[in-house]
Amino acid sequence: MLTAIAIDDEPPALEVVQSHASKVSFIDLKAIFTDAFKAMEYLQTQSVDLLFLDIKMPDISGIDLLKCISKKPLVIFTTAYSEHAVESFELDAINYLLKPFSLPRFIKACNKANEIYTLRNKTDNNTDHIFLKTGYEQVRISFNDICYLEATGNYVNFVLADKTILSRMTITEVEAMLPANKFIRIHRSFIASINKIDKIERHQLNVNGSVLPVGSSYTQNIGLINTA
Repeated sequence: MLTAIAIDDEPPALEVVQSHASKVSFIDLKAIFTDAFKAMEYLQTQSVDLLFLDIKMPDISGIDLLKCISKKPLVIFTTAYSEHAVESFELDAINYLLKPFSLPRFIKACNKANEIYTLRNKTDNNTDHIFLKTGYEQVRISFNDICYLEATGNYVNFVLADKTILSRMTITEVEAMLPANKFIRIHRSFIASINKIDKIERHQLNVNGSVLPVGSSYTQNIGLINTA
């Protein structure tokens, strides 16, 4: 079961989310908010798994609101505007629903969120490896052998010291399968192995001899490296 809240300055839009969510068995919509700041106060004391979030709202946009949240839940943006799609996916949004959206489209987005949530909760911090599907094979890769990961469309390159392995999955799916105490997201296209980081600069990292960019949306993650 995914606990969720919805934030939108338009009550009719929230009613649509409420109605659709009531038909999805694994979504537990705990609260709805027309006031983004009250929603932020709620998130300071309550943990939620999924956020349905409008983008264009008074005082603060949904994108800026999300940037203010230190522990980010899964996010599905709900908006009448398409021009923010790229930025929303840079923030790892699960989906981007353009209003008015149908129930089937809503369910598809929720199913994707549930898939990512399930992957995250299956991750065992005591596990020291991952199995990757490459072609028709399953290849076992030790977490300690991974230097970094780079997204290329619907594929992810697992860069090891001596080779690179390409697997068909999104970087968000991979992130959900990795132990958070060993890897850190630094860019919409890059995840770095914390133990392989040699040098930290403002806009880039040196990882096992390779220079990786740090995205502006991920700079706050760099401060977590010393506590990981």
